[in-house]
Amino acid sequence: MSDTPSQKLSHFDALGQAWMVDVGHKQPSQRKAVAQGSIRLSQAAFAALQNPQEHSPKGDVLGVARIAAIQGAKQTSNLIPLCHPLPLTHLSVDFALDAEQLRVQITVTAETFGKTGVEMEALTGASVGLLTIYDMLKAVDKGMVIEAIALLRKEGGKSGTWLRPSGAED
Repeated sequence: MSDTPSQKLSHFDALGQAWMVDVGHKQPSQRKAVAQGSIRLSQAAFAALQNPQEHSPKGDVLGVARIAAIQGAKQTSNLIPLCHPLPLTHLSVDFALDAEQLRVQITVTAETFGKTGVEMEALTGASVGLLTIYDMLKAVDKGMVIEAIALLRKEGGKSGTWLRPSGAED
């Protein structure tokens, strides 16, 4: 949902046809986006994640998911049709394990110096990282649930800083 209901969608021209937004006139600036998501696992899958040598048939789940998240973020313009290819200047992927809730949370931070933001790169990285956890543990648990993928923060550009409102629904 947009903060301003009258704001028109930028990926459509006056005739309603999809197009890639022209960012040629924009001034480059430092841009940053942080996205987060989580995956709920069974007790067996969570154990496999924590102790891959004993329980995971595919090895270091989080190590592979981190690389997948990085690769996913780098491939965003190939996956999302109207995204501009961006030269990422930094990308970080962090995981938090919640044993009580049997949940893994991923946080992806993407940065660039350019004419358009990196929100889609951060969101794509988080999504691909979580999908990789699912792929690597599906032999143990096919009922895992990926949830609450959301943009937490974006910085830079004409619109400046945006923060996800605290208490926003996941």
